[in-house]
Amino acid sequence: MARILVVDDEENIGRSLRLILERDGHEVVTVLTAAASRSVAGDPDLVLLDVRLPDGNGVDLLRERKQRWPSVPVLIISGQATIADAVEATRAGAFDFLEKPLSRDRILVAVRNALEQRQLREENERLRTRLDETAAPARMIGAHPAFLAVVEQATLAARSDARVLITGESGTGKELLAAHIHAMSPVAGGPFVKVNCAAIPEELVESELFGHEKGSFTGAASARRGKFEQAHEGSIFLDEVGDLSAAAQAKVLRVLQEGELQRVGGERTLRVRVRVIAATNRDLAAMARRGQFREDLYYRLCVVPLRLPALRERSSDVPELAGYFLEEFCARNNFRQKRLLPETLRLLARYSWPGNARELRNAVERMAILTADGAIGPESAPLELNAVESSPARGSLHQARQDAEREQIRRALAATGGNVSASARMLGLERTNLHKRIRALGLARDKQELSATN
Repeated sequence: MARILVVDDEENIGRSLRLILERDGHEVVTVLTAAASRSVAGDPDLVLLDVRLPDGNGVDLLRERKQRWPSVPVLIISGQATIADAVEATRAGAFDFLEKPLSRDRILVAVRNALEQRQLREENERLRTRLDETAAPARMIGAHPAFLAVVEQATLAARSDARVLITGESGTGKELLAAHIHAMSPVAGGPFVKVNCAAIPEELVESELFGHEKGSFTGAASARRGKFEQAHEGSIFLDEVGDLSAAAQAKVLRVLQEGELQRVGGERTLRVRVRVIAATNRDLAAMARRGQFREDLYYRLCVVPLRLPALRERSSDVPELAGYFLEEFCARNNFRQKRLLPETLRLLARYSWPGNARELRNAVERMAILTADGAIGPESAPLELNAVESSPARGSLHQARQDAEREQIRRALAATGGNVSASARMLGLERTNLHKRIRALGLARDKQELSATN
């Protein structure tokens, strides 16, 4: 069943088209003028448009509609058709041109062809969106009980449409788990749209999520669909959801409550059906208590909470992960396959990995690049790993890990002249997470020592 908009100033024509199309199983909305067509709520699946209207030209309205609804097919109908009219309508983007008096069979054939073509276009777009993901699907790697428990919970949650909130430190694989949930869900055939809320400038967040209309702000040269519209009949992954502005939080809440949104600068209400998966490395519950995050939105997002353990909490998985990263890197760069020696794997497993799997991947790739032969020994490991190995035992294991982490961050800050963003890239960490570690380890108070090191 499709939602069809009929724009024709002849009421008898509108009634006849409604009867024909409703008997064919469609929902039909009829209006008499161009102005009335602009006030129709929601996007239609198909438009039938008269070329002569009391308040405008149908072809001009066609061009306007094509800017707002580029994927919606339009059938032009006319009682005074000329070849010039048909050519102009086709150039403006009309799918077909129908002459009055209208034949029932001709209408139904044109409508079915237009809807089938739209369906094929949407399917092609969906397949292109998923091409990269299906060409090289990521793997959920690990055998630690805590990790397996989270994956099992995620698989169970995926079978329903319940919203999932994934928490965990940066680099633990939250996006990978979200992709797993989508792949195991009933909407796996739909798009999987990823949004890094922390990476979007605050002034563009609403446009990115909900789209905008042409001319709604400086630089909006054309209408644009937002991420929620792109994720229709699929899943949207809101990474770092705790970084959303208050205004964006209110709009996200409306989508979750009512399945409706409005583009920036738009008046029309659009309906979307989207599976929402959110993730954060922040304590959203505490932020909600402090008034820094909407409490009602938090409870909407956190229907099924999942916490991914840090890599130091499942150190037994480090050898398997390191082997996978090495194999993947060598294949991607046409290197001959290399291997990590057993003593190297033991060294990797003993390190705390504050940057989690992302930091481990970076370290393995660096070792592969800097090792000439096929066997990667402990001497190829980053300095901070060997420093932990060679330092005398003192204090608790927790203290030893903190000392190693402090030294690694100090070296990175010294190498970059104290630039936190550059240091975060070097360490494989998110900038916000590195700021937290600098404060927690007391490095923010140790400016003189950092200057001396530099």
